[in-house]
Amino acid sequence: MSRATASPPAKAGLTPPSPLEGNLIVFDGICLFCSGFARFMAQRDKTARFSFVNAHSQTGRALYLRHGLDPDLLETNIVVYEGQAYTGMASFTAAMSSLGWPWKAFMVLDFLPHGFADKLYDRIARNRYRLGRRTCPLPSKDLKDRLVD
Repeated sequence: MSRATASPPAKAGLTPPSPLEGNLIVFDGICLFCSGFARFMAQRDKTARFSFVNAHSQTGRALYLRHGLDPDLLETNIVVYEGQAYTGMASFTAAMSSLGWPWKAFMVLDFLPHGFADKLYDRIARNRYRLGRRTCPLPSKDLKDRLVD
């Protein structure tokens, strides 16, 4: 699965969206790769367009359910960007595209056949605890300041 349904973005002139309605990254906070990705994004997202949610929190679990994902499996990050929710490899490329150059170059991964890209992402996701430690360092100040839950 590479995309999930997202709520439509707020219309101009209305109350600004809450952090859960704007650009958002939902990540596995005990996974070295996932939390590293969240720290990477928080540090490089200089305009602070993203908020972050730990997938193990109540809010994170609710977001997994909202997007048709099993909150106990944590098979993917969820990246909501410009009103569209992305999962799998598309979540990574959507996040990278938001950072501009040189990070936008990772969008080349969007040209891989979706079946191949998702299998590659799924293989890393299934083995993420074996590939890295389960306990991650404390969140950086950049990330901690933008954690929703």
